[in-house]
Amino acid sequence: MTRLRSLDIPTAPRHGAGQSLPLKVGTRGSPLALWQTRHFLSIVSGFCPVLRNAKAFEEHVISTEGDRVQDRRLADIGGKGLFAKEIHEALLDGQVDFAVHSLKDLETELPPGIVLACLLQREDPRDAIILGPVCGAPDQRDPLACIPHGALIGTASVRRQSQILALRPDLRCAIIRGNVQTRLGRVRNGDFAASFLALAGLKRMGLEREAGVVLEADAVVPAAGQGIVGVTVRARDVELHELLAAIEDREARIVATAERALLGALDGSCRTPIGAYAQLGADGVVRLTGLIARPDGSYLLRDRIEGPAMEAERLGRTLGERLRREAPADILA
Repeated sequence: MTRLRSLDIPTAPRHGAGQSLPLKVGTRGSPLALWQTRHFLSIVSGFCPVLRNAKAFEEHVISTEGDRVQDRRLADIGGKGLFAKEIHEALLDGQVDFAVHSLKDLETELPPGIVLACLLQREDPRDAIILGPVCGAPDQRDPLACIPHGALIGTASVRRQSQILALRPDLRCAIIRGNVQTRLGRVRNGDFAASFLALAGLKRMGLEREAGVVLEADAVVPAAGQGIVGVTVRARDVELHELLAAIEDREARIVATAERALLGALDGSCRTPIGAYAQLGADGVVRLTGLIARPDGSYLLRDRIEGPAMEAERLGRTLGERLRREAPADILA
């Protein structure tokens, strides 16, 4: 078998014993998760000629509790880490060599022995409204006007719920879970007047046309890490980590660092509506927007900070601590 240490990676120093090919990649089984995994593998293969061999990788689909339990919010069954728990157990047990995730589904503090080795270029981070048959013609100038008064909106995200109810308190929200296709189907069938999905997922699945309205990030703040694919490995697998670091998108790492630091400072759970969105300007300045709210939209606090890219983590932590100080005590109780 080919050993990873023999790969022709000119700039990567050699450490550790190396992994044998094929490399095993852990992933959830949804169509979007599989698309993201295969996209990542195509990038790795393009970077490293030895890995262009069709047998260089093996996909290992791993069922997670977050996928299995579809009738409750993540907060009620243990939080967003439920989309990664079983995958990281497989990684630590040596059943897979690395794992591919939607970054927004990863807990802020990873399990001991696991590191976030690589982040891919960010897709459009904005949220999109999926409009059902009862909705009128969309108007980007007033994106919620097309939804009928008192309509039922499908979302499992308290972040989206809080911001939508702050704008339209007459609307009602109920849980909708499942993959992109399932959610689109339930709106088409009239179970909900409308729903919300990440535009990144729609684009990756070739379903961008399903977005009735795209919500600008300054109107509805995205989730931390939304639109970014992250890859985790065992901390001890230094050589594999170095291989993946060579294909990482620098801007994605900087903005994700700021956003996840904000989330960590707030110690946010899936019960707390939190938004975090960072942009890296051509001037090297990170501009970070943070949001914290009550799920019913009765209180919403938005704040901003900016500073040099090398201080992304400090910026996120500072803004998170500021939001914590200024928010009512009940929000993070």
